[in-house]
This record gives sequence, C-alpha cells and structure tokens, in this order.
Amino acid sequence: MKFIPHILLVLILIGCSSTPRFTNESDSDGSRIKYPTGTTIFNGTASYYADEFHGRKTASGEIYDMNKLTAAHRNFPFGTVVKVTNLKNNKIVKVRINDRMPDFKNRIIDLSYGAAKEIDMIRDGIVEVRIEVIEWGK
Repeated sequence: MKFIPHILLVLILIGCSSTPRFTNESDSDGSRIKYPTGTTIFNGTASYYADEFHGRKTASGEIYDMNKLTAAHRNFPFGTVVKVTNLKNNKIVKVRINDRMPDFKNRIIDLSYGAAKEIDMIRDGIVEVRIEVIEWGK
C-alpha cells in the first residue's frame, strides 16, 4: 500500500510529459513519413523555382536566394537537410528546407535554382528524384 502514492506520481508525470513533435503520418501521395527516427526516403517528382521569387521572404522568414542550396517541402520542418538524387543522371545535391511549396499533386519537393543546377535539371524543369533525410530540423 505504501507504493501507491509513488505509482500515482509516476502516472501523473507520464501523463504530463510532452509528446513527440512529429508523428508517423501519411503524405498526400500516400507514402509514409517517419519523424524523426529511422531513415526516410521518398521517390517522386521535383520542380524548381528561380528568379520570380528571388529576394522575397520564404515561409521560414528567410529571404529566398535562388543561388543557394535550399528547397521547399509541404511539411518537413524548416532546417531539415535532405539529399536529393536526380534519378535520370544520379547527380546529388544536399539542400536545407526553408520554404513551403504549393500542393502540387505529384511533386514532392521544389528546389532552388542553385540546387536544380547542381543536379542538372534546369533544361528538363521537372525530374524524378529520390529524397533522403540527412538531418531533421526543429
């Protein structure tokens, strides 16, 4: 009987603890998103955006620089670093998520002009890519 107050205290503390910031959920394309444990890899279509938005404020509050290695994603936390592989030529670029993208049905990432140039996708405009999360943002 003298352990009951201790058990109650533990249960209260567990109930008051915060839940993880990110949970497993489905992306709009039906693929699973794993936050923040495990390796997360997606295949899909990438696009890029350039001079029309250059100098404007991004969703994270940063000023968009089309020549930096950044990208927009629908729901990855700002600051998340991802490796993007162009599946047409296997060229790779690492980008940091600093913006949100429109809900294009079949696109999974919107790269800056600088990032798109690194993986040689400027002429194509949109390409099939693999995205691998390297480091989760906060």
